[in-house]
Amino acid sequence: MAKDYTIAYLLDLYGPALTEKQRNLVDYYYNEDLSLSEISENEGITRQGARDSIKRAENQLREWEDKLGLLRQRQRREEAAGRLQTAASQALVLLGQPGREAEVRARLREILQTAEGLQEPAPGTGM
Repeated sequence: MAKDYTIAYLLDLYGPALTEKQRNLVDYYYNEDLSLSEISENEGITRQGARDSIKRAENQLREWEDKLGLLRQRQRREEAAGRLQTAASQALVLLGQPGREAEVRARLREILQTAEGLQEPAPGTGM
């Protein structure tokens, strides 16, 4: 079973909504990097039972992400924060340089637009 490490992020966001058993199995598999054999031995279930439970939990996590989009929102905010930091750093460098006022204004406009974008709902989330 190939690991999709996006599941570890989804577990952080939606894990409390899973059953304790599902949460533990997914945590063992993705965060503690246990094999299905190790998980089945530790939990007293078959390897196939461990796999099936993890797959059901993965599907549930993906379904919640499709409906709620919390990970997409987090990624969007992180990308925006990076753009804000870059634009602000550039503006600070340019600020002390004579004749660069237009470039400073451009960086400030970029900061404002990015900040305004953070206030808008993320595309496809309805939020």
